Amino acid sequence: MPIVCAAIAPHGGLSIPELSTDPAQGATTRASMEELGRRFAAARPDTIFLITPHGIRIEGAFAVSGGWKARGEIGPIRQEFDVDVDLSRAIVDSCTRRGVPAALVSTGGSAGPSSTVPLDWGATVPFYFMGASWNPKPKVVVAGPTRALTLQQHVDFGRAVAEACQASATRVGYIASSDLGHAHDPDGPYGFHPAAAQFDHWLRDIVQEDDLMRLLNADMELVSSAKPDGLWQILTLAGARQVVPMKGELLSYEVPTYFGLLCAGYAV
Repeated sequence: MPIVCAAIAPHGGLSIPELSTDPAQGATTRASMEELGRRFAAARPDTIFLITPHGIRIEGAFAVSGGWKARGEIGPIRQEFDVDVDLSRAIVDSCTRRGVPAALVSTGGSAGPSSTVPLDWGATVPFYFMGASWNPKPKVVVAGPTRALTLQQHVDFGRAVAEACQASATRVGYIASSDLGHAHDPDGPYGFHPAAAQFDHWLRDIVQEDDLMRLLNADMELVSSAKPDGLWQILTLAGARQVVPMKGELLSYEVPTYFGLLCAGYAV
């Protein structure tokens, strides 16, 4: 089966009601994440592939979950999923055929329930809305990008993921877990830089115009000053869409804190 749905989803914890001290902060994003959850549930993916910038990283290669279980927590919320090991292996094999560096990663035991992959907040926040509360829960594959590789190689990785999905009998949802510029607030950990708003508006317009391949033209000096963490994951989605055409829709963009939050849904 090909990919049946996809999303660009932020991972700021403020979108989760149990973690928010101010319900008004991030309310627009919360509503969009809930809408993405409804769309994913309607598409009925058996497995959700998610790429996050905050998990296990391999310098110069994409990291793909190889453990049997994926576990993580954010605040009082704990999550556990079965890993779709067959799809994880198929993705790495597909990357090898394309010449894209990728490897399976896991911790704990070499097999069985003690063989795990940790879920970081880049995974647990989107999964809160897309998958964690489902019965039955989907399996997952969690991947990590690497900035040591080129933007084009991130597109190629997304193509490899989509090709592996096409060769599988599994219905797959695809999440590019992505926050935008992190330099919107002088009191934030990265300070203020006008590049954050400039980068965010550029990317927002690209998403709204549904032309993700234009992200290959990113001004990397602007990116460095804006400090987004989502460019690379969104480029993998651009690559996946080269294999599985999907129509995109910008749901929301806001800056309720020091970083920008954008939600977009993609349907086949």
